Amino acid sequence: MPTPDVIVVGAGQAGLAVARELSRTALSFSVLDAQDRPGAAWRHAWDSLRLFSPARWSSLPGFLMPGGEGEYPQRDEVIAYLAEYERRYGLPVERPVRVRAVTRDSEGFRLETSQRTYSTRFLVSATGTWEAPFIPDIPGREQFGGTQVHSAFYRRAEDLAGQRVLIVGGGNSGAQILAEVSRVADVTWATLTPPSFLPDDLDGRVLFGVATQRYRAQQAGAAFQAPSLGDIVMVAGVREARDRGVLRARELFTRMTGTGVVWPDGSEEAFDAVIWCTGFRPALDYLAPLGVLEPDGRVQVNGTRSVKEPHLWLVGYGNWTGFASATLIGVGRSAKATVAEIREEIREAAGQSTTLPPP
Repeated sequence: MPTPDVIVVGAGQAGLAVARELSRTALSFSVLDAQDRPGAAWRHAWDSLRLFSPARWSSLPGFLMPGGEGEYPQRDEVIAYLAEYERRYGLPVERPVRVRAVTRDSEGFRLETSQRTYSTRFLVSATGTWEAPFIPDIPGREQFGGTQVHSAFYRRAEDLAGQRVLIVGGGNSGAQILAEVSRVADVTWATLTPPSFLPDDLDGRVLFGVATQRYRAQQAGAAFQAPSLGDIVMVAGVREARDRGVLRARELFTRMTGTGVVWPDGSEEAFDAVIWCTGFRPALDYLAPLGVLEPDGRVQVNGTRSVKEPHLWLVGYGNWTGFASATLIGVGRSAKATVAEIREEIREAAGQSTTLPPP
């Protein structure tokens, strides 16, 4: 089979944004996705997940997510949107194809996958973080005899009805999961630092706006004093939990036991289940053969481009790979810059700085 100029690994929001930019050039490319259907990691989010920015502020380049200024899309609406984005732009996604390892050869990269071996000149990693959930190394965690689940694998509150549930983590996922589980179970919320809430009339648009101001100030070498706004967006379910008086957190426990946890004051409490809403790490193990992974599991980058492997780009893992690149609305900037760099690399290699077709 012909070797494409570019292979994009991952067909979530980052991979699709890059693919859409590539489709506007003369470059040949393929997108490999481990999932069997469109939607990527969104397919595995809990059933009631709701975005904390309105639809128009949760869109990829070129195509607005259906909905208006006041609608906060649910998980299934995001999945449908990503599927339509794929279809609308005719993006060449192959699935299910799981990339197991990437190595270098004389022509570029070799990708060993669940289906066959692929080759490409340039590689864009857009695998996100869902497959690398993070759980802190709490003493005694392996001894706990109850259920432990990371938010990546939590589905619905009904599965925990009537149980004593401990929710760990003070971000939006912890607050949203607490809100619904507390309707059917006896819930305790533990956070490393006290949770910080946005005012009721503000949402993710404000957080993105402040982050944009900070980014622009940094680019200009200017100081920027961010306002103190809070982090957790007060979507309807979280507001309702506050009104019920359950939106209260206590200091993180010091260790776990076979039946529960030990709090900082030495008291013990029993729980049937623990839900870890403690974030993710980049899912990059498949790049290990290239020798580009740092001890923290990241890749050293200049913008989105790997420093150690200059024909490798990484998009969508967080601010370290581009401002707001882990968000639907923010990843477009990183995708555009990445494709521009790939085009420039090809121009220089071919000595065609003025002849490559424009995007």
